[in-house]
Amino acid sequence: MTDADDLRRRTAELLAAHPPATTERLEFLRARFDAGLAWVHFPQGLGGLDAPRSLQAVVDAELEGTGAPDNGPGRIGIGLGMAAPTILRFGTDEQKQRFLRPLWTGEEVWCQLFSEPGAGSDLAALATRAVREGGAEAGAGGDWIVDGQKVWTSSAHLARWAILIARTDPDVPKHRGISYFVCDMTDPGVEVRPLRQITGEAEFNEVFLTGVRIPDAHRLGAVGEGWKVAQTTLMNERVAIGGARTPREGGMIGIAAADWRARPELRTHDLHQRLLKLWVEAEVARLTGERLRQQLSPTLNSVRAGGAPMGQPGPEGSGMKLAFARLAQEISGWEVEFLAEDGLTYDDWTMRRPDGVDFTGREAGYRYLRAKGNSIEGGTSEVLLNIVAERVLGLPPEPRTDKDVAWKDLPR
Repeated sequence: MTDADDLRRRTAELLAAHPPATTERLEFLRARFDAGLAWVHFPQGLGGLDAPRSLQAVVDAELEGTGAPDNGPGRIGIGLGMAAPTILRFGTDEQKQRFLRPLWTGEEVWCQLFSEPGAGSDLAALATRAVREGGAEAGAGGDWIVDGQKVWTSSAHLARWAILIARTDPDVPKHRGISYFVCDMTDPGVEVRPLRQITGEAEFNEVFLTGVRIPDAHRLGAVGEGWKVAQTTLMNERVAIGGARTPREGGMIGIAAADWRARPELRTHDLHQRLLKLWVEAEVARLTGERLRQQLSPTLNSVRAGGAPMGQPGPEGSGMKLAFARLAQEISGWEVEFLAEDGLTYDDWTMRRPDGVDFTGREAGYRYLRAKGNSIEGGTSEVLLNIVAERVLGLPPEPRTDKDVAWKDLPR
């Protein structure tokens, strides 16, 4: 059993064999992956050691201050937080070997082709079609031809690969006729167009798929079970967005507190009371996220008493994402109000296509504008409230008239 002392020894051996000061960045990252120190809770041979997830902090602490490079998590967050756990759970051995290492090292950026203009909150209503070449009688193998449109796709302009869900059977109810694929974003027929946001930037994109050919070997999970596979992606996405580890008074609340201490001339009693309330709520959210990570700490190969896999996020992650979105919007709103006219400044309205989102390295005006998207991306707050109500609290589900109706017969 791998323990903290073993991880410290392995990390020391990595640093001795590949000194950060003299080792090229990509070479070091590849060596770290091969040593099982990338994500220690992953299986051996896939960047991990089958260790508890909580022991990753031991490796990170040993590397801190050594000059060791990171893998640029802000740039490859979709790959790390969404694609990787899905590939690990549903991918073939060949898919895991092909995709996970360059994903973690940042050699290949990933994006997520899920939402559509007519299928956002109701994602299962998606209309992008994937038709097996030669028809159903062609059997296993071969290629799928994909046509459709996706929207709100972060990092599509940077991505080499995409996780994609498409309708493969319109004759069954919407949740049962979906399959899950890995799409090469460099293939013919993939067109990426920028979507300019309220910040002036275009980190989002719309993606048009016209006759895109995807080999059956790039399908994750069984044909028609894409919704099941997508649930793993979505649950991990919400934890990745709302459950990131931060120190006490870290993140946006830390910036707001620093502003308060630095600008006594702007303080008022009302702003003080609101800041205190937000500080407490941010700390509660941080501790709740830590508890959630501890619940995920067993290895991914462990099994709960009821047979469900351990190490996989459940609907509780929706609550974390809800809290993150609300706090980000309220804290950024407080900061703009506190800073008065200084809170309205904005560095650059130039149309740009950034590598990622920076909630702590930009000015208050950027944070205020960008936080407006937090209650939409990664599942709207309204949908997540339903998930928490039904799957966490056990309340009766909302009535649904489309549950047993074939997708092709639904009104659109």
